[in-house]
Amino acid sequence: MVRRRDNRAQGPGTPARSEPAARHAEDARLGAARHLNVRHMPTWLKVTTAVVAVVLAGGLAFAGYWYFRLQSNISTSALGAGSSRTDTTDDATGRLQILILGSDTRDGKNSNYGSKEDSTGYGNSDVMMLMDISEDNKRVNVISFPRDLLVDIPKCTDQKTGKQYPARSGIMINEAMKEAGIGCAVDTVNKLTGMEVDHFMMADFNAVKELSNAVGGVSVCISDAVYDPDSRLRLPKGTSQVQGEQALAFLRTRHAFGDGGDLGRIRAQQGFLSSLTRKIKDDGTLSNPAKLLNIADVITKNLTVDDGLASVPSMITIANRLKTIDVGKVAFVAMPTVPATSDPNRLEAAPAAAQLFAALRKDVDLTDPDGKENPSPSATPTPSASSTPKATPKPTATAAPYDKALQPITVANGTGAAGRTQEIVDAVVAGGFTQVGQLEADTTAKTMVYYGPEFADVAADVAALFGIPAAQVAPSSGVAGVQLYLGSDFPSGTKYGKTSVPKNVVNQTAGDTVCQQANPELVVQQ
Repeated sequence: MVRRRDNRAQGPGTPARSEPAARHAEDARLGAARHLNVRHMPTWLKVTTAVVAVVLAGGLAFAGYWYFRLQSNISTSALGAGSSRTDTTDDATGRLQILILGSDTRDGKNSNYGSKEDSTGYGNSDVMMLMDISEDNKRVNVISFPRDLLVDIPKCTDQKTGKQYPARSGIMINEAMKEAGIGCAVDTVNKLTGMEVDHFMMADFNAVKELSNAVGGVSVCISDAVYDPDSRLRLPKGTSQVQGEQALAFLRTRHAFGDGGDLGRIRAQQGFLSSLTRKIKDDGTLSNPAKLLNIADVITKNLTVDDGLASVPSMITIANRLKTIDVGKVAFVAMPTVPATSDPNRLEAAPAAAQLFAALRKDVDLTDPDGKENPSPSATPTPSASSTPKATPKPTATAAPYDKALQPITVANGTGAAGRTQEIVDAVVAGGFTQVGQLEADTTAKTMVYYGPEFADVAADVAALFGIPAAQVAPSSGVAGVQLYLGSDFPSGTKYGKTSVPKNVVNQTAGDTVCQQANPELVVQQ
């Protein structure tokens, strides 16, 4: 007998349905229910859903647009001009040195400030500052180099053309990048300071105008009303808001401040940057996306950076580090200089410059070099009798059985720090040894006092003058008299083992409001 499917549940006369057909009908009913739910969705929920969808889509498009725009703005150049780097720093966590340059190029938008002949090749650096961000992200040093400073420029290779330029001595630092490019300026600063620049940023005249406009002007102060016909700076006595052409004139003027020299100009530039820093932080610019994007657009359009900094995320990383630093810990410093012996209209490194660079290499807080702001929480513990440390032998000076003025002393600078020799020569002379010579020397790690036959007692007294341990005093048959050979372990000061910071080396911090002294020759009656 043939068994038939039971169709009683379908009712009389209803044709039989397969299981797939039944499932399809059930899915259709669920679909209808879903459509019914959407049709009956409250109006406010429909609007909210639409807005969220638009914001998400628009936000992605907006972010993509700005990323592409900012990235497209960036121009790049090589970080060095032949010198090899010894290490690589993590931009997010490491200590960073960024060389900030202002180019005096007259191309394009800058043609109003002179002809191309006024700035040949890659141009001169109108401004040169080294920004040093500490590893703990608690302080920033900004060291300015006068453009009239005479330095030694190392051998440089133009990374675009491959052309090589020989090393030169006694050249103005602002010419370092003119022939071989920005990388040669970087190598020159590395040679001068004994540090290693991680990145550079170079802006032109137009950048200053557009940035000052983007922030709504920068507050500056001057002691008297002044007019400089060369830069076309005209300001009344007291505080003014400068932007556009006047902001550029304030930074470019060579004659309006101090005695009309480059050091007065540097102080004015530092005052401007201090005021700009305060305004950006006080206005909440770094936490306001609209303001930040506008400023980022202005900066990147007028900026040339090294390849390692040529991305928006890299710039954001550094901006994030800077936004949390106390303005009182942003120290503006001018490299210590003296009039050059070869040309009184130029400058050269003062002995104190070696002290400054040594302190920077050791990451000393220039705003608190003696640690007075953070004194040690407890005194040094007294050692127990069972752990008494061994005394370090040191030479002691006694009454000399000889005439100090007749002893031949030679100072050899092997520290790698320019300008160091003269400071030590002065200290030797002050100690009574007046026959002092200087010697070119290769860089060495350890300071030594060498002496020839019959000069052991003189060597001991020279070592005692500087606190150099007896273990670093040795005879040498090739030395006539005494030779003080300075090593990189004695980079500053006149006492061995101690890093000293030049007095009053910090011109101001970003938290200080400073009025610039007008050059009396350019003061005008209001």
